[in-house]
Amino acid sequence: MLNFKNVTMRDAGKLRKYYTACDYRLCEYSLGVKLMWSKWLHPAFAEACGCLLIRNQIDGVYHFDYPVPGPAGDVDAALTEIEQYCTNLGIRPVLSVVPKNEALDLMTRYPYVRMSNERAWRDYLYRQEDMANFAGRKYSGQRNHINKFKKSYPEAVFIPLHAEQRELIERFWADYEKVFEKTSEQARHELDYAKKMLCLIDRNWFCAGGLMYKDRLIALSLAEKCGDTLIIHIEKALYGYEGVYPTMVQSFAAYYGDGITVINREDDACDRGLRISKTQYHPAHMGAKYRLELGNELDNLREIPTLETPRLTLTALRSADKDAYNVLCLDDERNKWWGYDYREDLKGELTESYFLDVAHTDFQNKQAVNFAIRLDGKLIGEAVLYRFDWRGGAELGARIAPGYAGSGYGTEAFAAVADWALYRLHLERVVAKCFRENQASYRMLASCMTRAGEDDTYYYFEKLV
Repeated sequence: MLNFKNVTMRDAGKLRKYYTACDYRLCEYSLGVKLMWSKWLHPAFAEACGCLLIRNQIDGVYHFDYPVPGPAGDVDAALTEIEQYCTNLGIRPVLSVVPKNEALDLMTRYPYVRMSNERAWRDYLYRQEDMANFAGRKYSGQRNHINKFKKSYPEAVFIPLHAEQRELIERFWADYEKVFEKTSEQARHELDYAKKMLCLIDRNWFCAGGLMYKDRLIALSLAEKCGDTLIIHIEKALYGYEGVYPTMVQSFAAYYGDGITVINREDDACDRGLRISKTQYHPAHMGAKYRLELGNELDNLREIPTLETPRLTLTALRSADKDAYNVLCLDDERNKWWGYDYREDLKGELTESYFLDVAHTDFQNKQAVNFAIRLDGKLIGEAVLYRFDWRGGAELGARIAPGYAGSGYGTEAFAAVADWALYRLHLERVVAKCFRENQASYRMLASCMTRAGEDDTYYYFEKLV
């Protein structure tokens, strides 16, 4: 199972290893955003299949970035790791801030998915040559402001910022604090982290520069190169210097534009002033960020159906089944072959209705379907369709009470549920497994499924449409 670790400054180098060549062009695929907005994103990371996996937690819900591959990364395998991680936790996978091209690929990967693409979170993407030159009529306003700035402050020059300018940077923050007008918690947090990130410019993770006028900085910017994109994390200037912002934008884009095609000035977070300002720079396009919440075939199932076989009836579990179902669930000898010990997953007190409640809750949450296997109306076992893999597959298991074993009831019920799952629930595949030493289960599965592999513990089977 994936082991996620909270993102901290100490992990910055590990993340940059992946973000350096990342070509998604969205600001979330950068170290700077993970650090600056950690209080809201609560990012954690893991490395798997040669990819960087990021798990954010927003309003108590896990959201996963699209995997960022390294040189030999396998994105498909990394997505499978995320899917299995969520299945093990009993939660629906949510893939967020997914780039457009990758979102289209995911739509073909998952049969059931709900997708959104909010305007508020789209990034402003500009051509590097546009920002470095401001050529053409549409940029006449920016050129006029720059000309006024140069006329008013002819001594102002752009300089790259490095660790040795730390005192100069600290003096800028002191000047900036005097004119800083925003009072929201988010604005204050962003400013505090901006200061911390400027302290990291000696690590070669970021590039920074500023406008010097006389002996002081009057503007500064910090960015991160990710693939062919320059992601601008910080743009600050002292109020009162007319034209300082477009001058800073142009100077920074020109100085750090080598090998850069796109400049990402991030989203506007619904701030009216930012939206007006960023729009006036005429973005080449808006970087869409898709959110995909995965579903499964049970989302369309309102109630558990009744299935008939030559000897058996399969239905939903009922309150009257409580005693017989408890005997089945508490049978340690049978559970050994079931591969499950309720004690390891017990939530709360083991009440008389505990197992029935779990089965009903799993169906309500669309995580599993528990069929009661009945002979002449009496519960003699159960068949469970569970571990939906979000891509058209699910696992099936069946168990029969000891007094009814050896008569083929398990095979009969198992085959009926498998057919229902494939041709009524519309799964693409049903899988199953049994312990290598469990010959009875092996014979049952081999009679109605195709063997698909083995390892030191299990034999694996599948049944396809």
